[in-house]
Amino acid sequence: MDALHQNLNQNHLALSQHIERLLVRKNLRGMAQLQPLLKPGYILRAAQLVLQCRGTVLIGTGFPVLDTFETDGPVGAIALYQLLQQLGAKPIIVCGDPLFSQLEADYHCYQLEVNQYQALTDIAQHALTHLAPELIIAIERPGFNAAQRYSNMRGEDISERCASFDHFLNLATCPTIGIGDGGNEIGMGNLKQALAQLDIIPSITECDELIVADVSNWAAWGLIAMVSVLTKQDLLAKADPLSILQYLSAKGSVDGVTRLNTLTEDGLPPSEGLNLINVLGTLYQSVN
Repeated sequence: MDALHQNLNQNHLALSQHIERLLVRKNLRGMAQLQPLLKPGYILRAAQLVLQCRGTVLIGTGFPVLDTFETDGPVGAIALYQLLQQLGAKPIIVCGDPLFSQLEADYHCYQLEVNQYQALTDIAQHALTHLAPELIIAIERPGFNAAQRYSNMRGEDISERCASFDHFLNLATCPTIGIGDGGNEIGMGNLKQALAQLDIIPSITECDELIVADVSNWAAWGLIAMVSVLTKQDLLAKADPLSILQYLSAKGSVDGVTRLNTLTEDGLPPSEGLNLINVLGTLYQSVN
């Protein structure tokens, strides 16, 4: 490797680590304690995985709250969907009802059955064979705990309202990315020993690259920022989380913390996400 490329790689790694720290700077649910346990550069490595794809990419999301779905997860999933389309890939959002029925008219979606726990490996293997993904991303998607059940941040068993996406990652022959903000999401199994220190029933499902954030949606913006740097295109310039929140709110979403139909993410106003996007945009401008 020549000196120029080596220097570029080091610069990209340093930028990746800066973004990784930015994503957990509020430390809302203990992710700042866990973040240093991950191998540095995971945002960079995940961005490189995204850039390799021109075929199908599965994006699993949708965390049930009461009888509907929360805003955290679908906002980031839609942002990643739009990114992948811009890059020439073929994204598919994988989710169960009620989210599936609300998105299928506007996005290419694949439906998972809710409260379906028989033959899960067969269901996942059939889907993987049929869809042939080049990459799988789980963003704020419930992950199996040690009892093979699903729990929310309050420790409540939500299995009856969950669709199962875990085996898509477990059986995948392509790379997998997990995004979470609390410990009970798919991918958090990478840190299952460290999660014992948090007041959460942790997920045991692992992934190739785990991204942690204060709000899972925000990890999508961090990933898009890194892809922008690598492609020398400002892919955050048109980022508009408020419009996505408005779209989802009209379809019955609720905030996962307050359980209210508001334009918020985990109890935070959209201005918080926009502030992060502005900081990430400034980072992009500083290196281009």
